[in-house]
This record gives sequence, structure tokens and C-alpha cells, in this order.
Amino acid sequence: KIKQKISSFHRRQRYNTTKILFPALNKSKSATIMKNTTSCFLLVVSALATTTPVVVSYTRSTTFFRPRQRATSTSSTHRFHGNTSSSHPKSSQTRLFEGNSQGDFDNDDLADFPQQRENRESTSSSSSSDDPFMSSLRNRLNALQSSSPQLPLMILDTMLPRQILDIQIEHPTLKKLMRHRLRQETPTLGMLGMANVALPGSMAGSQMVPLRTGVEVEILKMEKAADSKPGEDAWDISLSAGRRFVVEGEVTKTEGGWTEAQVTFLDSSKEEEEELQQFSKPSSGMYDEGGNDRMSLARAISKCKQFTSPNLNMKNGASLVERWIELAKENERHPGQIERLLGQLGDIPPEHEPTERAFWVGALINPLPSMGVAIEIRPKLLVSKKAEERVEIALDGMLKSIKHMDGSERMW
Repeated sequence: KIKQKISSFHRRQRYNTTKILFPALNKSKSATIMKNTTSCFLLVVSALATTTPVVVSYTRSTTFFRPRQRATSTSSTHRFHGNTSSSHPKSSQTRLFEGNSQGDFDNDDLADFPQQRENRESTSSSSSSDDPFMSSLRNRLNALQSSSPQLPLMILDTMLPRQILDIQIEHPTLKKLMRHRLRQETPTLGMLGMANVALPGSMAGSQMVPLRTGVEVEILKMEKAADSKPGEDAWDISLSAGRRFVVEGEVTKTEGGWTEAQVTFLDSSKEEEEELQQFSKPSSGMYDEGGNDRMSLARAISKCKQFTSPNLNMKNGASLVERWIELAKENERHPGQIERLLGQLGDIPPEHEPTERAFWVGALINPLPSMGVAIEIRPKLLVSKKAEERVEIALDGMLKSIKHMDGSERMW
């Protein structure tokens, strides 16, 4: 009966939403088979090796952050050609980035990107005799069942949640990746930045290494560039940053030429809850093994108030955020840049969400494109493990930026 259904689906290439009984290994699941032949065959492949009859269905339930307003000025668009860029330093590699020279990073903050790596041996050996169609179905089924989803990675710029990046690309591999993702049910990919890491031992200098922590970006727009020169095939791409993630394990290179890795998505509320629960046991002391104390989260919430509370050290007693916005409007590179930025970021998160508030401030003072009025704090914010540390980084960055713009303490 299953073979008959498969043949029928091959002939019609479309079908109405239906309910089909399939066996499964563990607990019962209920889902609706959508109008997608690939999804149906996934269910068939899943059913062939299982034993308990249940009702199976397939649904899509993924939400992404969409900003209230996004910049449309062509002057704020980065040009990405593969190995040259007007907004990034030249590099011999096809992956461009905006480096960070602030501070040091631990080894576990950096990702492992081998120059040449074949696809995972386990996948190739198990599917060597399969045709490409069945192999792709199996890979997709494994991704759906895995707790750590596989995500294509793009190394270009460090981004924070709520930020929007407008770029112009010409590199064939990037175009291929974008087309591939737009054909998926979730047109997203992972964005990673770079960190400036000092070389070990007595060797002088430093090198740029990809971070393990990044953000999932959704492709909002992809269209042919109207201002491309004759002979160029440039595309305008708009990417919106949403969830944070951390790369798990090694990074693999796909047949399409881009890199992928299994990632674990991060949630700030869960991180803060875990930070609080580690001191909730009666046997726990004032400090844990890492030197963190039980009052760290409370101090983070208290320090968060400084962003929006009246400050007597600021002009007219304005808060830090109000004062920064006032000065930034006097230093914006394009008319209306700050208003568009505030529209993208939305309202500042409440003070009882210190991590989200710190990321909001980081996205404010390090906008895309850069205004050049603040030190780069986005990589530090992403790799920091504690809420208090993130708030302190954001506070320090905003205070230095205010002093730089009002002329009391210039940084450059």
C-alpha cells in the first residue's frame, strides 16, 4: 500500500492535506502532511524502520523576529564581492569579516573551520549506494530528529539580535547558498563574526579566528542590484538577526561549497534562570567553582537601571540612552539614520531582562553600518557567559561613546 501511495504521489506531484497511519519508534505523534512531496517521502522513510502504529503528521512551526522598520537607504549597503569589500579590509579568503581587536577570547569561544574537509564519513558510507534524492531525504530527516539542527554558516560580520544587515554580493557560492536557503521552509542561515586572537608563545602578532557564537539570520530580501555596473551580477541581500546559537563540534564543508555545523540555540531567560538555580540548593555556598556569586544576577538587574534612569552627570539629567541618542543624531552619517535604527530595534527590553537589555544597547551603539562613535563590543557580548558581565560591557561601551561624542574624552 505504501508503494502504491508513493507511485501515486510521483504521478500527481501534489496532493491534498491528509491523515496517514505510520509506525513510529517511540511515542505517538500527530502532524498534518503538507502539500510537499518531499515531506511525504520523509514520513515514508521514517516509517519503514518502525514498529508501533500511530498517527503521524508534519507541521511547520517556526517564528522569527521581524523588525518594526528596516533601513532602505542604498548608502548603507555593504558590497560583498568574495575577496574585496568597500566596508571591510581586503583578504585573500572568500569569507570577509569585520574584525574585533578588543580583549582576548577563550579557546572554547572560537570555532574550528578546517580549510578542506569532506562530508562526514558516517553519512557518505551509509548512503553511498543511495541515489541523491534518498540521501537528501535521509539528511533532512536526521536534521528534524536532531536536538542540534544543522545550519549553513556565513562568516561576514558580528551581529546581535534585532540588527539588520544590507549587503551586496557577487560571489557565486554565496548566491548559490542564498538560492538554496530560499527554497527551504525556513530561509535562514547562521552568521558568525571574527575575533582578533593573539598568537601563542613568543610569536608576535595576532590572527582573526571565527567565533563559535553567532546569530540566526533570516533572508528578508534578495533581488538583483539596481546599481550594479555593466558586466556585474550583483544582488542586494537583507538579513535580519534573531536567535543566538553556539556551534557544536566540527564544521563541515558541503558539496555546494559553503560550510555547515550543528548548532544549539540559546535563550537569555533560560540562561539567567540556570544562573540563579545554581545557588538555590541549600548546600550551595556564596560562590561557585567559577567564582560567581549568588548576587550576580541581582546586581545585573540593578545595573540595568542605569541605562534608563535619570543621570545627574548627563546634560539636563537625561538617562544614558537618551543622552546617547541625542548625541548620535548630531553625528549620524545619513539623515534619519538613528530613527531608522530605533525602528529596527524596537523598545528597550525591561530591566528585569538584563541580558536582552545589554544586547539591545550593543546593537544601538554598534549599528549597521557602523557610525564610528563607539568601541566594538558585539563579539564580547556574544561570548560572555553571565548577565552581569554583559551589562558591564554594554555600560562601559555606552559611557565611552557618550564621552567621545560630547568631546570630554575622545577615543580617536
